[in-house]
Amino acid sequence: MKEKASAINIIWLSIILISIASAAWLGKMSELTLALFEESKAAVMLAIGLIGSMAFWLGMMKVLEEAGALKIIAKIVRPVMSKLFPEIPKDHPAIGAIVMNMSANMLGMGNAATPFGINAMQELDKLNGEKGRATNAMCLFLAINTSSVTLLPLGVITIRAAAGAKEPASILIPSLLATIVSTIVAIIATKLMQRGTPDCTVSEKEAEIEEKKPEVKEKKASVGKKITASVFMLLIFAGMIYQIVTSDLSGLNFTRVTKAVSDWLIPMIVGAILVFGYLKNVKIYETLVKGAKEGFDTAVRIIPFMVAIFAAVGMFKASGAMDIMIRALNPVTSLVGLPAEALPMALMRPLSGSGAFGIMSQIVGNEPDSFLSFLVSVMQGSTETTFYVLALYFGAVSIKNSRHALPAALCADFAGIMAAVFFCHLFW
Repeated sequence: MKEKASAINIIWLSIILISIASAAWLGKMSELTLALFEESKAAVMLAIGLIGSMAFWLGMMKVLEEAGALKIIAKIVRPVMSKLFPEIPKDHPAIGAIVMNMSANMLGMGNAATPFGINAMQELDKLNGEKGRATNAMCLFLAINTSSVTLLPLGVITIRAAAGAKEPASILIPSLLATIVSTIVAIIATKLMQRGTPDCTVSEKEAEIEEKKPEVKEKKASVGKKITASVFMLLIFAGMIYQIVTSDLSGLNFTRVTKAVSDWLIPMIVGAILVFGYLKNVKIYETLVKGAKEGFDTAVRIIPFMVAIFAAVGMFKASGAMDIMIRALNPVTSLVGLPAEALPMALMRPLSGSGAFGIMSQIVGNEPDSFLSFLVSVMQGSTETTFYVLALYFGAVSIKNSRHALPAALCADFAGIMAAVFFCHLFW
C-alpha cells in the first residue's frame, strides 16, 4: 500500500500553485520568475555561509562526544527527557545533543545552536528504523526547536537600543512568556498528532547493538595536565576580573551587560569544551577536524532542501499572495488585538527570517517607543523561522517524509503569535 503524502508535500505544492495563480491575476509573473531564481541562489549562498560555523561547532560536538560529555549530560537530564522523548534509549548521546541545542537557543547563541541541533538530529537518525521518514522524537525535537524558549533575544534588544528605544530590554519578560506558551503547545500538538501513526524508532536493544562500540578504558588526566588546564582557566578568569575592575562602569545598563555577557559566552564555552576534552585525554585537534569534515558534508547535503523551501517562500512573497492574505485576515486579527501593521510580521516570521527581521527593524526604526514596535519586537524574539529550521534539520539527515512535524510547528507558531499579542497588551 502506497504511503500517504506528508504535510510538507501538500503545503509546499499549495504555496507554489497559489503563488503562480496569484501572480497570473495580479500581473506579477516577472517578479515571480525573478524571485524564483534569486531565492534559489540565496539558499545556496546561505548554505555556503553556514559551512564555517557548522564545521567548527560540529567539530566541538565531536570533542564533547569523544570525552563522554554527552552521556554525562544525558544522565543528568534523564528524568525530564525520558518523559518528553520516551523512544530514545537512556543515556543515548542524542539526549546530550538536544540539551546542548536547547541551552544554546535559550542563551541566544544562534551560531552554535544550529550545529548542535543538526548533531542532535543526526544522533536521532541513528535510531531511525526507516530512513527518510521522521520518527516521533524527530518531530517533537523540531517542533520544540521552532518554538524554542529564548532567555536573551540579544539581536532584537540591540536593534531597539540602536533605534533609541527608552527601554530596549522591556521585551524580555513578554518574549519569554510567549515562547513558553508556544513550546507547551508544540509538545501537546506533537503528542496528539503522533497518535494512531506508526513510529519507526528502533527498539532500545537494537539501538544498543547498532551503537555498540569497543569499550575504551578511560585514562585519568595526569597531574601535569590538570595543573596546565587550571593555570589557563585562572588566567582567563583573572582577565575577566581585570576587565571589570578597569572598565568605565558609569552609564552601565542592561543592554551593555547583556552585550558583555554575549561577547564572553562563546569563547568561554569553547575554552571549557577544549579543556574538558584535554583532561579526558581526547586528541583534540584530530577529533575537531574529523567532526568539522562531517559538518562540511552536512552543509552540502542540506542545499537541495533549502533551495526547495526558499524558492517556494520567495515566490509566495513576490506573487502578491501574502498581501491578499493580509487583507483577508485583517478583520479577524483586529478582533484579537493584532494591529493590521503587525500582520505582515506575523505571517512572514515562519516563512523568512530575514524578511521578518527587515519588517521588525523598519517598524522599530520609525517608532521605537510605540506599541507596534514593542509587539513586533516580542514576535521576533519569541518565534522562529519554521520552514528554514525544517529544511535545515531534516535536510541534514535527508528526511523526505516529515509526518506531523510541520503542522505541529505551525500550531506552535500560531500560539506564539497569539501569546505575544496577549502579553504585549498585558505589559504595555
